[in-house]
Amino acid sequence: MSKLRILVTGGAGFLGSSLCQYLVEEGHLVVALDSLFRGTKENLSDILNADNFQFIHGDVRNVDVLDSTVESLGGLDLIYHLAAVNGTKWFHEAAHSVIDVNINGTLRTLELAMAHEARYVFASSPEAFGETEIQPISDGNLMQFTNPAEHQRHSYGGSKYLGEIACQHAAREGLDVRIIRPFNAYGPKLLGDQYGQVVSIFFNKILNNEILNIHGDGSQTRSFTWIDDVTDGFVKAGLLDSGIEGSNLSGHAFNIGSTEEISIANLAKTIIETSGKNDVEQQTVVGYYGDSNRRLPDIKNSKNLLGWLSKVSLQDGLNMMWKELTNPNQP
Repeated sequence: MSKLRILVTGGAGFLGSSLCQYLVEEGHLVVALDSLFRGTKENLSDILNADNFQFIHGDVRNVDVLDSTVESLGGLDLIYHLAAVNGTKWFHEAAHSVIDVNINGTLRTLELAMAHEARYVFASSPEAFGETEIQPISDGNLMQFTNPAEHQRHSYGGSKYLGEIACQHAAREGLDVRIIRPFNAYGPKLLGDQYGQVVSIFFNKILNNEILNIHGDGSQTRSFTWIDDVTDGFVKAGLLDSGIEGSNLSGHAFNIGSTEEISIANLAKTIIETSGKNDVEQQTVVGYYGDSNRRLPDIKNSKNLLGWLSKVSLQDGLNMMWKELTNPNQP
């Protein structure tokens, strides 16, 4: 495989940093662009000094900054566009910024890819389907969004939906575009504060001897996917020139997620058991408006075209995450 010149936006984030590390270790020339709003340079500590890696602190909406990344790479073969404002609390508290960064960042990076005829991989989300009642989530399912006067959760999902529209338009114009929808990726570097995601939040609460908050009755279900499996999906979507059976991948969307489904109440129970602590308190609280009741991926496209399947079970992933959080320097 030839060595590529790759831009990863959101490269210091949870998903982006894992992707950057893999690509750098494979010998590709990589630039990570990140505003550090949620990402941290610590996430990139293992590769910061690598000869084939450069970190640029900047805004993905800034055309001059984007042009500088191409100058640093000496050209451009592939863009992984992961930069976005994520985190459910932000969807409600900062809807304007979520929409601005997500939509304009996508448009600017698509324009950059078109200018350089670079392959483009867009990190979308199952949130792009809004509150679809059809499960598992699959291409062709209805994408539907509820009244924005009630909540702003869909500032994120709506922006990802529009991002997919922009990507499909670019594909029709001849750009090689692939869309990835990661389903609830988790791992040790995942943010665990109030703006983070549920697996890391629960572990963080346990580490700090705090009460676990269960939204609603905890019956809502999710499919949690280990970070290395998600990274593998991004790698395959970006580096394969064609599908494993020879098909054109441009314009295809790939759900990258485990098909192991669990309720949030049972997730809390499993995480407590994984920690080995018997005195963890739980309480039910009012959940976020617009929270979907179920989210399960149809991975047919990913399996048939990319040869991708999740390999790590939820229990194995939680065990690895807890070990890393409590003994980060142990092999």
